[in-house]
Formats: sequence, C-alpha cells, structure tokens
Amino acid sequence: MSGCRLMRAITVSEFGAASVLTLSSGVTVPQPGHAQVLIRVHACGVNPVETYIRSGTYARRPALPYTPGSDVAGVVDAVGEGVTALKTGDRVFTTATESGGYAEFAVAAEDCVHKLPAALDFPQGASVGIPYFTAYRALVHKARAKAGETILVHGASGGVGVAACQLSRALGLRVFGTAGTPEGMKLVLDSGAHRAFNHREDGYTDKIMEATEGRGVDVIVEMLSNVNLSRDLQMLTYGGRVTVVGSRGPVEINPRDTMAKESCIMGVALFFATPEEKKECAALLYAGMEAGWLRPVVGSQYPLHEAAQSHRDIIESPGAAGKIVLTM
Repeated sequence: MSGCRLMRAITVSEFGAASVLTLSSGVTVPQPGHAQVLIRVHACGVNPVETYIRSGTYARRPALPYTPGSDVAGVVDAVGEGVTALKTGDRVFTTATESGGYAEFAVAAEDCVHKLPAALDFPQGASVGIPYFTAYRALVHKARAKAGETILVHGASGGVGVAACQLSRALGLRVFGTAGTPEGMKLVLDSGAHRAFNHREDGYTDKIMEATEGRGVDVIVEMLSNVNLSRDLQMLTYGGRVTVVGSRGPVEINPRDTMAKESCIMGVALFFATPEEKKECAALLYAGMEAGWLRPVVGSQYPLHEAAQSHRDIIESPGAAGKIVLTM
C-alpha cells in the first residue's frame, strides 16, 4: 500500500469519565503485519466492558493512549503476509482488534476475523463478536448446558442477553428471560425466549419459580451479579449453575445457598478462550447466520464523534434494547 493515509479515530489519553473519549482526525491508518488484516470499518459495537476499561477500574489496563473497540464489521482493505483465509473486498466481522475499533480503519489478527454473510448488514455484524462468543462460552464451555434444560437469561434484552436467548433456543433449551421494560420483554420473546419476566416487578422471582413448577432453573446467565446473585442462587435447581457475565460491584451472598443444592457460580471471560474454543464457536455462529436463527438486534446507533454519549447511555439508560453500535 502506498504512502501514509490518515483517518478519524477515538483516542483515550487518560482513564476517567466518558469525556476522555476524544475524536482525532489526523491518525495514521495502521498497516497489517504478518497474519494480520486491515479492515475499513463500517460499524463498531460498544460493549459494557469498554466503559470499565476506559474508567480505569478494569483488571487489565491498556497502555495509554489507546483506541477502544473489539467488534468491528466492514470490508477487508489489505492483508498482511501469511494471510490465506481472507482477501481484499471480503465482508467481515471481528472478535478483537489490535489497533482499536472506534476508528475508520482497524487492524486485527487473522484468527479474530470472520466472514460476514450477506444476510447481515454491518451494524448487525458489529453486534456479533463479543456478545455471541461470550454467550456461547457461558452456555457451552462453562455451564455445559444441555438440550431439555431450563435456562434463565437475567438481563436478556442487551447484546449478550439476546445472543444467549437465540443460542439457547437453537440448542434446545427451555428459555426464560428477564428485562426491565415492556419493550425489552417483547424483544426477549422475539429473540427466542419461551417466557419473559419483568425484573423490576416485586415478586418476579416467584413467577419464575412457578413457571418451573417449583423445581427451579438449571442454568442462569447473569449480566448484573452485584444486584441479582443472591436471588439467582435461590432460583437454581439441584446442581444448577450461575455464569457471571457482568457485575458492577460487590454483592453479599449466603454460601449455604450453594451447599443446599450443590450449585456452582462461575465467571465468564472471553479473554481466556483457547483458539480451538473460538474456532468451535465461530463454526456454530456461522451456521446460525446461514440458517437464519442468528439475528443480532441492533439498538441505538451513534456516529463516531458521539462515542462518549454511547458510553454514557450504555451505563445510564434503563432497560437495554439490543446492541449499541458506532457507525463510520
């Protein structure tokens, strides 16, 4: 590729509030190295974890300055040496980037780049990466959910929640989901849940237990553990599992609740997935896109220069409704 091209990108020079997300217009377009791909970004998903990293409160801190963003969708602009599975012009989505996705171009390792079927547009493609891979890891690799089991997706109207509902339904589970608004509950049902419950209502856990005829649920995918974990443990059946996908602080639980049912609480972090696990997940998700059951729900869309507002809204907005996406 010739010369030095410039692009717009969001840069973070210090950890802090959403206002540290700064739009820069003179950023050099990165070059793909060995086994890397340069993507012209059309859309980039915004994930809750990116707000934790930006604030400086997350366990892993990137070196400053950095550009956030893992889940891009776009078109391959160039490939580095050794890349064989992708070529210029391919429509793709990613599960991680090397240079950051809140930008007009991004470099990603070849094994983190996946072809995007024509049935999905770019905002939908930007909603696949972290949400669907995380949901698959929680369901299959951690909870080892089996067809016929009952699953509760707690906070099912957000990006990971929608993914968990669609995956669970496709894998043959009985699917319950919670949301905080009537619109969210409709979205949960449209995403494959058999039943939807309003987690803002008093006594909603009793309704869930009634729906299981008092038996309890086998698996819970939990997006807000600091609020729900204690109640989750009481809703499990014998041998039940809670997978912790999200938490915004500490919580007090009674360990006896785990003893009474020999239940299990396990954390989920996509960061630890092996290449083999990622390959397995990518194969199933591609099949889902082709078959038509994998349909990401895109929520609010923001232009790149409104990245700070997207971070404020992902934390402050009551009742998630699909995946928040930046568009270029």
